[in-house]
Amino acid sequence: MTKKTYAELRSARWFAPDDVRSFGHRSRMMQLGYGPEDWEGKPVIAILNTWSDIGTCHGHFKQRVEDVKRGVLQAGGFPLELPALSLSESLVKPTTMLYRNLLAMDVEELLRSHPIDGAVLMGGCDKTTPGLVLGALSAGVPFIYMPAGPMLRGNVKGKVLGSGSDTWKYWDERRAGKINQTQWLEVEGGIARSHGHCMTMGTASTMTGIAEAIGLTLPGASSIPAVDSNHIRMATECGRRIVGMVWEDLTPAKMLSRASFENATTVAMAMGCSTNAIIHLVAMSRRAGEHCAVGLNDFDAASRKVPVIANIRPSGDTYLMEDFYYAGGMRAMMSVLKDHLKLDALTVTGKPLSENLVGAEVYNHDVIRPLSNPIYAEGALAVLRGNLAPDGCVIKPSACAPQYLQHTGPALVFDDYPSMKAAVDDENLDVTADHILILRNAGPQGGPGMPEWGMLPIPLKLVKQGVKDMLRISDARMSGTSYGACILHVAPEAYIGGPLALVKTGDLITVDVPARNIHLEVSDDELARRRAAWTPPPPRFERGYGWMSARHIQQADTGCDFDFLETSFGAPIGEPDIY
Repeated sequence: MTKKTYAELRSARWFAPDDVRSFGHRSRMMQLGYGPEDWEGKPVIAILNTWSDIGTCHGHFKQRVEDVKRGVLQAGGFPLELPALSLSESLVKPTTMLYRNLLAMDVEELLRSHPIDGAVLMGGCDKTTPGLVLGALSAGVPFIYMPAGPMLRGNVKGKVLGSGSDTWKYWDERRAGKINQTQWLEVEGGIARSHGHCMTMGTASTMTGIAEAIGLTLPGASSIPAVDSNHIRMATECGRRIVGMVWEDLTPAKMLSRASFENATTVAMAMGCSTNAIIHLVAMSRRAGEHCAVGLNDFDAASRKVPVIANIRPSGDTYLMEDFYYAGGMRAMMSVLKDHLKLDALTVTGKPLSENLVGAEVYNHDVIRPLSNPIYAEGALAVLRGNLAPDGCVIKPSACAPQYLQHTGPALVFDDYPSMKAAVDDENLDVTADHILILRNAGPQGGPGMPEWGMLPIPLKLVKQGVKDMLRISDARMSGTSYGACILHVAPEAYIGGPLALVKTGDLITVDVPARNIHLEVSDDELARRRAAWTPPPPRFERGYGWMSARHIQQADTGCDFDFLETSFGAPIGEPDIY
């Protein structure tokens, strides 16, 4: 492989010329205490750090950035930390999804406008993985992703707790009066007890696993718990490796192919992935270029042939990400999936996936199951279409009660979250377990930002009867840690006049997951009359970022990216002028 010369580095455009503009660049670097020996002949490596005081999953990043810097210096690079937008999943409102594309814009412009030759992306919390990757793909410089890692298992009174998944379970018990305030506080204090992101197979673990499957992380990096000393070593190796990637000119355009994203789709199914995986992976593949793009049909095809073999909550019922790591982690799981993977896909190691899997072993065959003994015979997700969702919607069959995979029931419709919340807490609500709860106007524009409202609470009346699941339909998303018979991402969304806007309480809806069909049992003539009477809701924003988002965000089936950020929108952006 031919190594780049120093003169060919992007950063040399800023620092190498003998002119007044480069004098200014060099003198300002010296103002910071650096000298020519720091940058001359070396690639400049940006470490994009999504740490903040309120970034709950990234509390260890203050130290990890130093670990990454150490690796960059060891390999002969010049590390510079660039803070990027921090998106704390549990605290940012109305939803971090509203700001995923803002993080992507932040990353793209940080990398393009500064003298950067390569980047280490530090993330892990749900939207940071896709946000960072989206922006770095568009910037086009070599990059490597450093996952935050899952937190340790939760624990209360000797019982293992899974973040998110056990929250919903214990909250229903609290609503039913089976848990008192003292016991509830014990759960609060024990469910998230170390640095790191959710240790269930929620969106965070799903997306870091997907980043590894695409080839964007070091082999095995996505499985390491945040507080394990191996995580420190991995961070340092990320720093060393990105320097090599720069000299090798291993850009995303040279590394990634459709095979990379097909591998990610396969791995997502086998993991028992979050439903959010579809939106983010579709967006990421489209940013990588039209030749890389995957869509809903690719996910559904993968789900037909790839079983769920990661026995991790919420698809599994016992184990968490810490157990997955001890069982061999992502490398071990991918080694089981070899026959389903494109092993010639290139990775950040500069080697094909096949070489990264050499020597991988499964150490616990109940945590990572063989293909002959999966926890669910088909993949984690299914894509449904019909007159209620002409552009598709998503369900996670591996995490819902089987009786709802084929079901017809009457709709109980809510136009907003407050009215739904008030109704489900009313013990006199006219509802049965056969009803299908609908929450609409909660999609990309209607939410705004498609909040994780799709796991509608079971009505209190039914909770007290022992009902643990029922069908729910929404144009919203749900947390990857959630479970239940929830049909999500209905496209097009109700807020812009999708068919979901036309449903009335009492209408019958038929769901047939094996047939991949969802049908509103209302005649075309009646739907036409309802459409003629429908009036658009008022705009959510009249200024600011939200206003821009509402005008440019796409629907769930195409990844909710901004139209103007996609590769196909216009000509590639060149290097910035330096005069």
